[in-house]
Amino acid sequence: MRIREFVTDDRVQVWPVVGDVVRARETFTYDPEMTADQAHEIWIERPPGVTVVAVEGDHVLGTAKMGANRAGPGAHVSTGSFIVAAAARGRGVGRAMCEYALAWARDRGYAGMQFNAVVETNRHAVELYERLGFHVVGTVPRAFAHPALGRVGLHVMYCEF
Repeated sequence: MRIREFVTDDRVQVWPVVGDVVRARETFTYDPEMTADQAHEIWIERPPGVTVVAVEGDHVLGTAKMGANRAGPGAHVSTGSFIVAAAARGRGVGRAMCEYALAWARDRGYAGMQFNAVVETNRHAVELYERLGFHVVGTVPRAFAHPALGRVGLHVMYCEF
């Protein structure tokens, strides 16, 4: 597996990965009715941010995006988002993309990385982020409408560099 920057030809494989996760309504706050064009507009970062894909040969296993968490006085803190294809879960793809994002942010002089909306019931992600140095700095109670569990909390997580 390798991680590289997204190129236009990846779009045909990235949309199904993103769309499946968003339509499941279990881990992302994106509109589950969004179109491929809307997803592309949201997911593909503009410089100085970047969108990447984790690939095995020509097959996309996952995708990530990273950039400044906020503009202006908040631009010294980065953020990232990660989506792994269902068939590739449990193979270290998410961890590799998160480590890539952390290295990317450190190399560019960010002070840390903040995740704004980690669904508290997404235990695999929460535990992975904690192993990589993130801490839950707050939880917005009942802020996410999970399809099976009802309203659950959204964590804000931070890793200071």
